[in-house]
Amino acid sequence: MSIAISPSAEFPAALLQQLQQDFGLSVQADALGWYLCWNGEALVLRHTELPKQGDVLVDFCSGTAAWRRKHGGGKSEAIAKAVGLNKKSGLTVVDATAGLGRDALVLASCGAKVTLVERNPAVAALLADGLRRAAVHPDTADWLPERMQLVFAISHQALTELAAPDVVYLDPMFPAREKSALVKKEMQAFHQVVGSDEDADALWPLAWQLAQKRVVVKRPGYAEFLAGQKPTMQVEGKNNRFDVYVKAAL
Repeated sequence: MSIAISPSAEFPAALLQQLQQDFGLSVQADALGWYLCWNGEALVLRHTELPKQGDVLVDFCSGTAAWRRKHGGGKSEAIAKAVGLNKKSGLTVVDATAGLGRDALVLASCGAKVTLVERNPAVAALLADGLRRAAVHPDTADWLPERMQLVFAISHQALTELAAPDVVYLDPMFPAREKSALVKKEMQAFHQVVGSDEDADALWPLAWQLAQKRVVVKRPGYAEFLAGQKPTMQVEGKNNRFDVYVKAAL
């Protein structure tokens, strides 16, 4: 799905130009369906016919992200344990399916240096804007920029070109088991804009080859193993599980 930017007088001209240049996004005054726009403070994703949907944006500094960063459990969280941050700080991680960057933020707040890979231009633009705002926010400016880096690329390509990290983290889009009306509104938007990762199985061998220490795959509890590969161990989360494939000791 091609997403355009809807311009406005309030949209910072330099930012608009940068988004076009970096992510190949077009500008369309009368966009229909999903589109990107400026809400006065941030880049957001909206739908012309779904006013109750609400804006979708990347926010690393406040709201749910801030609460989870401060009170979510830190290195005791399931994702941190799966990656190995409860045993060793400062790990390098490639998040090859970054999405809105929430898992990457948890890992970065636990001390990891995370490279976020995102192939969808609209989602990558939202991530870039979230990182831009976090770089000047008093709660994140002194640590987040050096721990989170965005790479706009197809995951399969990135996994053959990036420097080998300690850990490769995969969270491919998985079809929701629940009826669409029961899925969170934001996930409905994400599924419509991004679609399902039908080529996700092909990521596993690339991730295994690139990672120095381990590969971690986030899956719904009911989902089969990625690429049919049985993990070395599993870490159970509240709503998901983390399949851990150990290649070498941390």
